[in-house]
Amino acid sequence: MPGFRTTVLTVLAMLAFAANSLLCRLALQSHSMDAGSFTAVRLVSGALVLALVVRLRAPSAAAVGSGRWGSAAWLFVYAAAFSLAYLQLPAGVGALLLFGAVQATMVGVGLWRGERLALRQWAGLVLALGGLVVLLRPGLSAPPWGAAGLMLLAGVAWGAYSLRGKGAKDPVGVTAGNFLLAAPLALLMWGLMAGQASVSAAGLAYALCSGVLTSGLGYVAWYAALPQLKAGTAASVQLSVPLLAATGAVSLLGESWTLRLALAGAAILGGIALVVLARPGPPAVHVEPGRQS
Repeated sequence: MPGFRTTVLTVLAMLAFAANSLLCRLALQSHSMDAGSFTAVRLVSGALVLALVVRLRAPSAAAVGSGRWGSAAWLFVYAAAFSLAYLQLPAGVGALLLFGAVQATMVGVGLWRGERLALRQWAGLVLALGGLVVLLRPGLSAPPWGAAGLMLLAGVAWGAYSLRGKGAKDPVGVTAGNFLLAAPLALLMWGLMAGQASVSAAGLAYALCSGVLTSGLGYVAWYAALPQLKAGTAASVQLSVPLLAATGAVSLLGESWTLRLALAGAAILGGIALVVLARPGPPAVHVEPGRQS
């Protein structure tokens, strides 16, 4: 059983990851900030707080500069697509699509590299894909296809980012370096979308909270807890993130808890659980941002 400190850090990390969807949706839904500005503030502020944490922990410029441009590019694609998708997607639906896409990406790459799935895992994969079909099936409560596609792209990008970071000995330092490299890309996006820029005090506060607290410090909390968690426990707790996001969206943002969302969510998360909890060794699990394992 994890200790009290590990439990607290894990809970805080899961709440932080779920809150990213709520903060982004809040900023965009109220028109207090545009997607380009949100992405730029989130990545720049996240980079600064992560760099500060690394410097305080070990005053070494090399540790902060350990990012890679390939990983930074995937990180930027994730953050940009995430923000653009939430212009139209409800927070609960977006979190579910993101989580499912990350898992599908990481499991798919594993299969391509020669991994073999047990019968129960194949059943879980089919169940999760069926849930995705239910969620995206045309109908009155179906999410917009364009926005859904952007969120699926965000999930694929985060899955690729996580796979590139596999085996990192200092995940906080690597993440700090990647954020620093991704920040100029976000500023370029902001510049290209300057004609659509809209920033209010409330929107800036949401974006700063997303960058500093629920991204930067949320990652630090997760990486601090992760070494003390068993692989199965780490996989299990991450299944809570879409549920937390959906619950927060209903209670805080006034979104509807539809039958379609409930059925699709149960199928996707249940299917993912069957796949990742049966995997030997460290599971291919994410979250926002999840372990680079």
